[in-house]
Amino acid sequence: MAVYTVHEPPLRADAAAPEPERFVFVRDGFSFAALVFGPLWMLRHRMWLGLLGYGVVVAALTLVVHLHASATTETIVWALFALLLGLEGATLRRFTLGRRGFRNVGIVVGDDLELAERRFFDAWMRKSAADLASAGRPTGPSGTPALAPSPRMPQAPDVLGLFPEAGAPP
Repeated sequence: MAVYTVHEPPLRADAAAPEPERFVFVRDGFSFAALVFGPLWMLRHRMWLGLLGYGVVVAALTLVVHLHASATTETIVWALFALLLGLEGATLRRFTLGRRGFRNVGIVVGDDLELAERRFFDAWMRKSAADLASAGRPTGPSGTPALAPSPRMPQAPDVLGLFPEAGAPP
């Protein structure tokens, strides 16, 4: 199961609610595409500030490693740098979305992106329906919606352990 963070886009001037098509789901975990195609992966996701930082780090590493290290050490440094980008790619994406005004609205788990989207939007629609239903409810003395009294939970027995009753056979 994959874990996705869900990012809500900023509202457009003429919109009353965010458009579901503009929500972004970022898969948490290792990004193989960021490992292999680092700069191209950043361009694809429009991560301009990340790409600028990548260029600065690559220039500095090229200067330091090429002048002061052997070919084996240079290969190891570049492999570790690519591995770091693969491990932190999702974090860089979330940072970029936050700078663009996207708001992290939750986490959803699914086997794939499609199932995660279904789960999130099902819960989102239920919450919207509940918000609309509560808008028509009478309010209490403090202005909060009045809730129907909940039934009392049955009293739990004073028994600790795996058996439901004191003295019950195993």
